[in-house]
Amino acid sequence: MASAGHQNEGDNVHSDIWTLEHTEPTIFREPSGPACRAYELWETDLDIVRDLGLNAYRFSVEWARIEPARGTVDAAALDHYEQVVDGALERGITPLITFCHFAAPHWFAASGSWLGPDAPQLFGDHCDRVMARVGDRIGAGITLNEPNLEQLLQALGHLPPEAEEAKRAMLAAAARNAGTERYYAANVIPADDQFALRDGFLRAHRAGKAAIKARRSDLPVGVSVAIGDDVAVAGGEARRDARREQVYDFWLHEARNDDFIGVQNYERVWHGPDGEVFPDGPRNGMGTVISYASVAGAARYAYEVSGVPVLVSEHGIQTDDDAVRADFIPASLAELAIEVERGTPILGYCHWTLMDNFEWIFGYGAKLGLVEVDRETFRRTPKPSAGVYADTVRRYREPV
Repeated sequence: MASAGHQNEGDNVHSDIWTLEHTEPTIFREPSGPACRAYELWETDLDIVRDLGLNAYRFSVEWARIEPARGTVDAAALDHYEQVVDGALERGITPLITFCHFAAPHWFAASGSWLGPDAPQLFGDHCDRVMARVGDRIGAGITLNEPNLEQLLQALGHLPPEAEEAKRAMLAAAARNAGTERYYAANVIPADDQFALRDGFLRAHRAGKAAIKARRSDLPVGVSVAIGDDVAVAGGEARRDARREQVYDFWLHEARNDDFIGVQNYERVWHGPDGEVFPDGPRNGMGTVISYASVAGAARYAYEVSGVPVLVSEHGIQTDDDAVRADFIPASLAELAIEVERGTPILGYCHWTLMDNFEWIFGYGAKLGLVEVDRETFRRTPKPSAGVYADTVRRYREPV
């Protein structure tokens, strides 16, 4: 199971994303506000994970909570995440930590963000203090979440020119408000700056990994990338290969130096000789044709290029129809099981996501969770797909 702090915890007031949500103009549909109140209700959420029979839970430690002002460490925030780690272990769940799931401190964004000369050291310090507290009890570490997201969105054409203009206006306003020359967040990057930020993410990833390994050399560490399953119809091989090189290969090559590569897959894209091909069939909430085999194809390609084991750190489907999700999960896991039989080393699978939450610029409109959350009472109600997921996982664990 996978989740992220800013999307679930609520009131992450010292973060760059919170700042952008409240900037005028903003591209965020609505502010995150209390989110799912997971910072308070974490025990309830871990109980749900346990009751589903799952043995691993990926979550993020929010840097902005731990270091709300530069050089000021909030010991209570570290205490909180230690409680979550220990609470997971008490329930038989292995904690998998993401050290930065997009959101970073506001002060970090205002002082150069990931392009700042001291950004790698600052991120390394964050990783070190988290490891000092809980590093001996976690199962794996993911430094950064989807540092290639901007390249993928651009390649898929999900960002029309007017969206790019709105993004730039928001970031310019945030910079003015902060009294700084520029302002970035990890998932809000102008198209012209994406490769400079990519290099910044690379330096941060390496510094973070070094800090993590310095505390615990045996801990598996990697980075998670957004990766579609790109397939070619007759004559589309060159376009498919160009997409892969543009969006994925930089990080897959870097992963050769890591312990695993995190794969985050939500769609399959078909390439023809003249561009993308759009087959008929049911579509998800992102507008792409539903493909059960997409996660297996993405994992296969990631392993072929990186040569390291794959952790499916996110996979799911955006839909308001839970019956579609209930059908999607077992069919996708069956395809992934076939891929394992073919020889692709899959370390584990983390469904995105536990509960309907704050989906960044789309606010609370996008539904990807196994659990419904009442926006007023924050009561958690498992959907039928949660039971399907639990039953599917149980079947794969039963001895043959």
